[in-house]
Amino acid sequence: MTGEVLAFWVLAILLVGSALMVVLTKNLFHAVLWLALALTGTAGVFLLLEAEFLAAVQLLLYAGGIVTIVVFAIVVTEKLVGERLSQVSRRITGGAVVSAALVWLIVSSIMERPLAITRAPMSGDLTQIIGETVLTRFALPFELLAVLMLAGLMSAIYFARPED
Repeated sequence: MTGEVLAFWVLAILLVGSALMVVLTKNLFHAVLWLALALTGTAGVFLLLEAEFLAAVQLLLYAGGIVTIVVFAIVVTEKLVGERLSQVSRRITGGAVVSAALVWLIVSSIMERPLAITRAPMSGDLTQIIGETVLTRFALPFELLAVLMLAGLMSAIYFARPED
């Protein structure tokens, strides 16, 4: 077993374990911490795939930015509601059945295909390709996403300000 394969399996176990803890943890703040670990593990998988730019984006935007916004939302919501929030689901049986069905579907789909692993040929720098695609073909959705994120930030500031 090579070091790369070992690193993949360690990251896979970390990702699955932390994703399960996100769902199973009752404390909402602890669930966000497990989510941060899962997102950081995803950045590790990107590094194994030699996609350094995607790993950096994963760490900065998701593990950093999104987790910070979710923590901020938890704090503001607890302040507005006036009580501590917890994750309680009454539909755990239905969720478990749907999750098991999806896992079965994914595993059976993978098992039907041959296990030949091929690497797609890359022509050029991945960062340059992503940048050109985002700023040409997907320029409008990129700008709309920026406006949506700005609106969310302005709303969070509005709700977090002290009342006079």
